[in-house]
Amino acid sequence: MHDFITHCREQAGWCRELGSPFTAALCEAFAANAEVGGVVADLATSVEPPHRKRATALRLAGALHYAALTGQSVELSEAYTKVGESAAFPEIWAAALGYLSSNTSAVEAFIQSDPQTNETRRSIALLPGFLQIGKRFGAPIHLLELGASAGLNQNLDQFSYVDPNWWIGGDSGVEVSTDWRAPPPEGAFPDVLSRAACDLNPIDLSTQDARWRLKAYTWADQPERLARSDAAIELALEAGTRVEKADAADWLERKLATRTDSGTTVVFHSVFLHYPPSAVRERIMGLISEAGEKATDEAPLAWLCMEPDSVFTEDNPKLGVFRVRLQTWPGGNVRTLGYTDGHVTYFEGA
Repeated sequence: MHDFITHCREQAGWCRELGSPFTAALCEAFAANAEVGGVVADLATSVEPPHRKRATALRLAGALHYAALTGQSVELSEAYTKVGESAAFPEIWAAALGYLSSNTSAVEAFIQSDPQTNETRRSIALLPGFLQIGKRFGAPIHLLELGASAGLNQNLDQFSYVDPNWWIGGDSGVEVSTDWRAPPPEGAFPDVLSRAACDLNPIDLSTQDARWRLKAYTWADQPERLARSDAAIELALEAGTRVEKADAADWLERKLATRTDSGTTVVFHSVFLHYPPSAVRERIMGLISEAGEKATDEAPLAWLCMEPDSVFTEDNPKLGVFRVRLQTWPGGNVRTLGYTDGHVTYFEGA
């Protein structure tokens, strides 16, 4: 239980840093309840440790938000209308504790799944890479996304990217911004010829329950993220976005073996590569490198990602920092484009 309590308090710190005082307070309350052997301690034992890797605190926060969104608990739904009011937290926690105590089976079932927010703001961190791919190769692109969740970022070329000093626009209602600490990006998003994506446990947005579940993992006191998620879900439904259920390495091997001989193939992912076992991760990297060696000027290959700094360096990686990295073939040139955090609250040029 010490592992879980430590994880909750560490997660609370990250939540405060990422602008969610409500979720931070929830994580602190989870830790305090577990310390005295409350219902949270019993629920946490149903998730296989290590709890930091499993993000158990965020699973529990998601279960509560899901119950509030779906109306499974009228008391919780009413309490969650006050998440932006710090003085209301004791009332909210009382409703939360009541729900956890009387619905342990439902909560245990919910928290067996990994949290999936499908964070659309990660697209603005990847934007400079796509613009550079367009400038270098000039050809339309074929998208291959790994760990795509519900596939919201399959439509990132249609998002509007907004900053006080620049704007790059698509024609959808999805607007993405951040604290941009780099020169304004230049160029236009390349035309997309095809889109494909995979995930071990994709979310099927055609069902209301799946949409609620996806939204539940977005922190309840962040209305901007919630609104952007709603807009991206609507866009994905209109576009008929689909994500294949598949192991990423097996799927990528098939896709790279059958890729077209024209246009630029772009393998991309965000906050994915640290989840697979090391053998799978190494296989994925090897498949991309092998395909890169076969790339031609007519059919180039690009690998664009946003992953924890520790994925790419063992020499003093930056804790809590995510590197945006682009590698292109022919040639295999590697560039670090910038750094950010998991929610892309800022983007800092390299």
